[in-house]
Amino acid sequence: MVSGSIFTMGTESNLNRDNRVMVTPEMTDPDPDCPLCGHAGSTPYFRDRRRAYRQCPACALVFVPARFHLAAADEKALYDLHENAVDDPGYRRFLSRLAEPMLARLVAPARGLDFGCGPAPLLAELFREAGHDMAVYDLYYADHPAVLAGTYDFITSSETIEHLARPGEVFARWLDLLAPGGRLGIMTKRVIGREAFARWHYRNDPTHIAFFSTATFEFLARVHGLELEVVGHDVVIFRTSPYETGA
Repeated sequence: MVSGSIFTMGTESNLNRDNRVMVTPEMTDPDPDCPLCGHAGSTPYFRDRRRAYRQCPACALVFVPARFHLAAADEKALYDLHENAVDDPGYRRFLSRLAEPMLARLVAPARGLDFGCGPAPLLAELFREAGHDMAVYDLYYADHPAVLAGTYDFITSSETIEHLARPGEVFARWLDLLAPGGRLGIMTKRVIGREAFARWHYRNDPTHIAFFSTATFEFLARVHGLELEVVGHDVVIFRTSPYETGA
């Protein structure tokens, strides 16, 4: 991992390795800026025994302040515990929630990038089976920066964006990699409201530090001039303008 990379997931911190600490007021940043849109300041959203959660008043992102992020080595150790396998039918069904709506909107052969592929890049394989050319990138398991210099007809990211310390910079980089009219498919569970958040198992994963809602994705579409489709309860698909922009 390269220090300072915009693809950093967690950051170095003084958090106990098991992430079990009692959160006290003096441990929380008073008003951290939004890591997605850069809005100056945020408001308290929720607090549990381990972490504090803030919300951006501009884009509605719910996020964990940097002082509660895991160190990179601790974060990867948790990822290494995952038992996803390329030949696992259940894992295939899970990833099909993103693959199927994306495939329905693509014409083969197209060139795609699966960002955050993990150690078992099954999502990329699903697209290859459908006749598409795929590249993969993962900070910990497929750190090949050369693939981030290409141009792609589509990008997929399954259960990755919620791990990013600087999701705004990564989202902007994805858009830079897409050809005109390109599609970006994201799978992540969405925030519904504060009451549901308090009961939500998804926030209990210590590597989950950025939580998106439909309003957050609508904000991104509006700011970046994208088309947005909300597909099911955990998939969204963006489409860039089919016309070249810039000088």
